[in-house]
Amino acid sequence: MTFAEIQPIFPVSNMATSVAHYRALGFDVESHHGPEAYAFATRGHIRLHLAEVYRPKLKPKRNMSAAYVYLDDADALYAEWSASGAGGTDIAPTDTDYGLREGAHLDDDANLIRYGSPLEPN
Repeated sequence: MTFAEIQPIFPVSNMATSVAHYRALGFDVESHHGPEAYAFATRGHIRLHLAEVYRPKLKPKRNMSAAYVYLDDADALYAEWSASGAGGTDIAPTDTDYGLREGAHLDDDANLIRYGSPLEPN
């Protein structure tokens, strides 16, 4: 048995708002309208599922949905996302003691995307 990939599922309270948010972050978003609102947000080799959850069931302060993205330039992604007007919260990258420069983005439903790039060797 071989695992092929993983695609996190992010609960969202308003599909239209979330689709606009992830498009502003540079994702291609494909919406599916059926009995439940669902979408796929794709950028490069990254794919997130967005699943609309009835607001009282979604508690952003308790949301534990997260994904980690490895990339080549955390500072460039931070600059792009913080200037995108997408909303949410952008956390500037900092150097870690485990060899990565890490930043983060939190959408309005408290879905967390942490990202990191390797530190340049000294």
